[in-house]
Amino acid sequence: MKSRERILTTLSHKEPDKIAIDLGGMDSTGIHGIAYNRFKKYLGINKGSTKIFDPYQQVAKVEVEVLEKIKGDVIPIIIEPKRWKKSILKDGSDCEIPEKWNEVVKSNGEKVAVDSNGNEIAVMPVEGYYFEPINPPYATATSISNIENNLGPIKNFDWPSFADETYKDLENKARYLYDNTNYALMGNFCAHIFAGGQLLRGFEQFMEDLIINPAIAECIMENLTNSFIERFKKYNSAIGKYVQIINVNDDLGTQEALQISPKMYRKMIKPYHKRLYQFIKKNWNGYLFLHSDGNIYEIIPDLIEIGVDIINPVQYTAKDMDCKRLKKEFGDRLSFWGGGCDTQKVLPFGTCSQVKEEVKKQIDILAPGGGFVFCQVHNIQYDIKPENIMAMYEAVNGY
Repeated sequence: MKSRERILTTLSHKEPDKIAIDLGGMDSTGIHGIAYNRFKKYLGINKGSTKIFDPYQQVAKVEVEVLEKIKGDVIPIIIEPKRWKKSILKDGSDCEIPEKWNEVVKSNGEKVAVDSNGNEIAVMPVEGYYFEPINPPYATATSISNIENNLGPIKNFDWPSFADETYKDLENKARYLYDNTNYALMGNFCAHIFAGGQLLRGFEQFMEDLIINPAIAECIMENLTNSFIERFKKYNSAIGKYVQIINVNDDLGTQEALQISPKMYRKMIKPYHKRLYQFIKKNWNGYLFLHSDGNIYEIIPDLIEIGVDIINPVQYTAKDMDCKRLKKEFGDRLSFWGGGCDTQKVLPFGTCSQVKEEVKKQIDILAPGGGFVFCQVHNIQYDIKPENIMAMYEAVNGY
């Protein structure tokens, strides 16, 4: 099979000729720039450049030469900057970052990102390897009117200011890849509603709002949902006919449990998810992919009900996320995009043989009957050895 056929066969819950593989199909199935540079060197790939398309997570855009080495099947359709500039990663290796992403090193050694008005929007601590969002725009809002009189942050949310491609640029890119490659194409729509509230309001404040000031939380989520629906109309018109998968994002789980109770999810969050996800499914013919970390077991039936076809990253080391149980209970209605290798302990700290055994174990559980796209659990982090990365792909391609 060609890659696109392999992915579509898998997602229709049939077994393909071999396990489909994703590296970099979206911003949580990728690889940190430092690990990417080391992996390219290990593979003997000297051409090209390391473009950090997600400066917050420091995720690199995976080049076709790397996909060919690992036999990857997916290419993302992401909104990118038209111009890039040279930069240096934390380990001193070279990369390129969006021209409009502006970093400043402070006297204490912290690195901050500033917007076009000079406001600090993210910080990389001295010992850190990622940019953490700071200064949420609605942190001091005390009423609905404070938000509704300033909807700019909501209308622009999840559409990065440092990426200035137009819808026409996205359309041209998607059409070219659809017509000239055999890769499956994933549209990175990246719509957060629950996490959007946390980032726009401040994590703790939004969680408090859900209980003691629900009108503000609902105002933010209602306006986010409206904005995403209007954005999707343009997005779908540009690339809908070329992509087979569209991803949305919302981190709902922790290692131990949901961030909020199932009752709170169903009352406060699910109605907005349902309206957005069903609008997407009604107006576009493809597979809806939801990225959510952690233990989301209790609401998986809710997610299926509102239109989710695929879950990622399948964090099987989290409580209640045992893959045998997930496959048995939901494998006929849900595809698992991830769960291929643990990135908390096995991939960073295991031997090559331990990595291969883990991959084989996960394939045995998740691959039968289709509905499994191989990917490690979340991004390959900066400190993971290239030997272990290659062992993972050797296992999935050889087993």
